[in-house]
Amino acid sequence: MSHSESHALNELQTQSDNAATHGSVKDYLIGFVLSIVLTVIPFWAVMNGTLSKPTTFACIVIMAIVQIWVHLKYFLHLNFKTEEGKASSLSFIFSALIIVMVVGLSVWIIYESNAMMMY
Repeated sequence: MSHSESHALNELQTQSDNAATHGSVKDYLIGFVLSIVLTVIPFWAVMNGTLSKPTTFACIVIMAIVQIWVHLKYFLHLNFKTEEGKASSLSFIFSALIIVMVVGLSVWIIYESNAMMMY
């Protein structure tokens, strides 16, 4: 086997390994359909107006949380099944934690600064 053939086989193996970590067309279609359904349900709840305001709000929040999960699973491929998935998931959790801390502490600092200036 020549060097170029060996290189080509290694390249094909790498592509096949990368394809295994990403979703199939079926997974993307499932994610897309779920995203559409999870968008239409709260839209219908608001536009129809038959639900009470607290129920409509709860519907919107629940569908938003489920949709976040769908996006993380089907489009960002976050899981704990593979080593790459574990690393990606833990990186995402760490990043989300840092963002929540920065935003939360910034709001707290601004609120406290405003309170001190008012009195």
